[in-house]
Amino acid sequence: MLERAVAAGIERILVPGWDVASSEAALELAHLHAPLVEAAVGVHPHDAAATDERGWARLEALAADPACRAIGEIGLDHVRNLSPPDVQREAFERQLALGAERDLPVLVHDRDAHAEVTELLLAWTGRPGGVARGVLHAFSGDAPMAASLTGAGYLVSFALPVAFRSALGPREAARTLPSATYLVETDAPYLGPERDGRNEPVTTLRIAAELARLRQESVEEVVASVRRAWERL
Repeated sequence: MLERAVAAGIERILVPGWDVASSEAALELAHLHAPLVEAAVGVHPHDAAATDERGWARLEALAADPACRAIGEIGLDHVRNLSPPDVQREAFERQLALGAERDLPVLVHDRDAHAEVTELLLAWTGRPGGVARGVLHAFSGDAPMAASLTGAGYLVSFALPVAFRSALGPREAARTLPSATYLVETDAPYLGPERDGRNEPVTTLRIAAELARLRQESVEEVVASVRRAWERL
């Protein structure tokens, strides 16, 4: 899979954790396949209620690993609410504080929590200056939300659903965002190109092609914009 990615021209792959064990695995991949693969560590809102103080302490230790590039995947999910909303918010705020402490960007999951996520991110004091404060992963909001957050220093990341005509908000955001404020991603194994197909890093080529069409730019321009955005992280 990594050989196919490199052959297709992919230069960096960021692997996030969703709990302690997957964060450890992401770091292991980053150590084995540097500099191509980098890691993020974090507790997903689905897993917030299952994380005890021992787990939080372990996560803090993982965040100190030099191979850790970001804190994530963290955030709020009010579609499934597999952890209670108040527990999700506490975990989110706790990990925002960890990102500020380690001077790391955050990778943010947001489903049906646009206003609350925006409020928390705009108030977050981590990562001041010209660097990216974090990434809105698999962006599902609208153009005003994207403009507000990119204006505050965040990046917006698009997965394959931006190619669906039903994704009105993300598609309008993709058209209007300034250069170097967006990334592309797979959200593997989810959001793949076919129901039974494999979702792997080369899927991002399809997303870049769709962004080029939406923005009326060349694929090369989109790729250059994504590279500049990545360099801000």
